Amino acid sequence: MKYQGIFFDFDYTLGDSTGPITAGYQRGFEALGWPAPTQEQVRPTIGMTLMDGYTMLTGDGDPDHRQEFYRQFQLAVGEAAGEGNQRIMVEGTRLFPGAKELLDWLKVGGVRTAVVSTKLGQTIRRIFAYQGLEDQVGLILGGKDVRRAKPDPEGLNLAMERLGLTREQVLFCGDTVIDALAAKNAGVDFCAVLNGTTSAAAFSEYPHVHIAPDLLELRRWLEG
Repeated sequence: MKYQGIFFDFDYTLGDSTGPITAGYQRGFEALGWPAPTQEQVRPTIGMTLMDGYTMLTGDGDPDHRQEFYRQFQLAVGEAAGEGNQRIMVEGTRLFPGAKELLDWLKVGGVRTAVVSTKLGQTIRRIFAYQGLEDQVGLILGGKDVRRAKPDPEGLNLAMERLGLTREQVLFCGDTVIDALAAKNAGVDFCAVLNGTTSAAAFSEYPHVHIAPDLLELRRWLEG
């Protein structure tokens, strides 16, 4: 394989947390007096920061409102929630077909892996542990592990630094144009994975080495 490191986004790349995320949005919207959004309204925001998703759906950019929405989301299903509600996010997240097998294959092959996501790192670790994959990913960087969210390259650059990799050795796989821009800004190759709401056509404007319809096809492509 050409790459010594394969990095992944999480939501709509490796896993699907649509149900729990929608529940968190609904709690936050109701607390701020907005009609509760539907799952289909929430889906296009997944991959953004939570506060940016709130602003996209409401048009409300007030910093205090954005922060209160984030706080309410965390109380509903996030790190600030009780153990029972935290389980809603962990147990309500499914991995896409081929995710476990792909991560296993990369580890056996000695390829260094990382997850670079806006989702909280501790939440991703809990999901992987619940799925029996706690030892399959070399590094997890979540939203609070960086100062600037994607498309800023900070997360990808930090992952490369910690894993001892150069730009030429890394492929970043994600489902949104935010991920594509992050890869471009970091100077690494990008592969789109069509598990989310972004179409293949949307990636035509951004540098990419491949567009995979799913993780099963991504592995076949990596195998060459």
